[in-house]
Amino acid sequence: MKTKYLKYLTFSLGAVFALSSCTDSFLDKEPDERVELKTEEQIVSFLTSGYSSGNYGWICELSADNLIDNNAPHAPVDEDAERDEIYYNLPYYDRGDEELFSFEPCRSNTQQDSPSSLWSGHYLAIATANQALQSMDKIIADNGGVESDKMRAARGEALLIRAYHHFILVNVFSQAYKDAEASKQDIGIPYITEPETTVSPQYDRGTVADVYDKIQNDLEEGLKYISDINYEKPKWHFNTNAAHAFAARFYLYKREYDKVIEHADAVLGAGAGSTNNMLMTYDGFGECSTMEDYGNVWQDPDSKNNLMLIATNSVMMRRAQPGMRFTWSGKPLTETIWFMGPTWNWSIMPTAMVSGMVMSGYSNVEYGLIPSKIYEQFQYTDKVSGIGYPNIIRREFTASELLLERAEARLIGNQDITGFVADMTAYVKSIQTFDEDNQAHYGAGGGLKDLTDELIQRWFSRAANPNCYENWDFTQNMSGSFVIPHELTPYMNCLNLYRRFETLYDGLRFFDLKRFGIEYSHKVGRDGTVIELKWNDPRRAVEIPQEVISAGLKSSRPVSTEKFNQSMGSGYMKKSDK
Repeated sequence: MKTKYLKYLTFSLGAVFALSSCTDSFLDKEPDERVELKTEEQIVSFLTSGYSSGNYGWICELSADNLIDNNAPHAPVDEDAERDEIYYNLPYYDRGDEELFSFEPCRSNTQQDSPSSLWSGHYLAIATANQALQSMDKIIADNGGVESDKMRAARGEALLIRAYHHFILVNVFSQAYKDAEASKQDIGIPYITEPETTVSPQYDRGTVADVYDKIQNDLEEGLKYISDINYEKPKWHFNTNAAHAFAARFYLYKREYDKVIEHADAVLGAGAGSTNNMLMTYDGFGECSTMEDYGNVWQDPDSKNNLMLIATNSVMMRRAQPGMRFTWSGKPLTETIWFMGPTWNWSIMPTAMVSGMVMSGYSNVEYGLIPSKIYEQFQYTDKVSGIGYPNIIRREFTASELLLERAEARLIGNQDITGFVADMTAYVKSIQTFDEDNQAHYGAGGGLKDLTDELIQRWFSRAANPNCYENWDFTQNMSGSFVIPHELTPYMNCLNLYRRFETLYDGLRFFDLKRFGIEYSHKVGRDGTVIELKWNDPRRAVEIPQEVISAGLKSSRPVSTEKFNQSMGSGYMKKSDK
């Protein structure tokens, strides 16, 4: 059978996907006239469409604890405000945002930033990788079994594409990985390894353990082949550094900590505190004045810190605008940047000010802030008519976040406090690398400090401080083997604070809440209904799209919310005291 580019790929899970690399005129061609993948150049070109345009950032932020419902009664950010609580009558971008924030199935939005768009976009990318891999096998067979270096690199990229997109899907639509045995009880997502050849095949979601095993197989196989030889601009593809960063994140979630350190060292250099000068520096923001200026610095493909970038079709910046119903405000704001912190003597984190993460200004803070890191890059198809596509450039893997992953692995895996402190100290130094004027302003009078072991023990031992807990005993709910010793509490609190800041609006905070078993709540609507999520709440898995369930796939929430509420006893959902 000939291998072909397909304009539309019918997928049994109820979605129809359009391959972005194809043109409408392709459908008019007779089957024998259609383009085949016959050469390595065609394979390499085809794989450029193997990166999903679906953005999981907004879905996960709405499902985590970085946003509030401005219409629900909440404490103002301004501690001097006359009112104890405030609330508004602000609009949501669409009803789907309210559904996700309320931990309900998202039925009202199937466009950008919805579970439907994420599901279809990621499975389209997986289909692209599978088609490429099948075509490679045929080309190599026709060539007498000879595989060129370019083809090997393409094979590595295709395998990593397949592994990565399944990794995101399982972490969004399933429960967090617990361990090899416990995760056999949690429903996974279909792991697709072959091109679609029938109209309505049936797929099994398997288990989270199964999915992680298959991801690991593809990941390890892809790492054997990956290189940077196929592209002039490797940052937009799985390059060698990005592959190691993905491996480090995967093994962190799987709790194989030595492998986390191994793959992080491959990028950052071996040894605690080593960075290979890869971390983001903030001196480039000195001349910025507009959202676009700041956004371009964050998303710069020439930045050593940005290991891989992905262009996604997203209106996240519009959804997150100050004055919308769901924004970064209230308690989340006072827990991420709006407080006097361990290494700064200011009422707000200087790094956030320098880097344009408070673009709406102090006067509008109660309506929410928007970070410039999610600046929208608009792609015009008709400038005269103002028509085009809104894109958010995801910094999918960065050296700074990789350093925090290595620090976590050192701490939990080996209880290497010295190594943890060295990595965290390097991270804090990097986020305080301001230009000369900002350094003079924020550093005046000891306004900026280095992170030290003594400072960590003193500041992060107080549970009253933001992102701090009295202990991390709740982790053992995830797995009997996942126990954080009490003496590591201040170090875990330190990690929690800086990870929450570093990953803001990336969606990774949702994954952190799930994999640590941290319990949290959302307050919804003007009546202040509080929805609490226990560590094992079925709603920690975002529900798969309704059209996919209608096509026969099992729900992400096999235990009904009603039954779960009953099992948790009274008080699970309650009204706020006003």
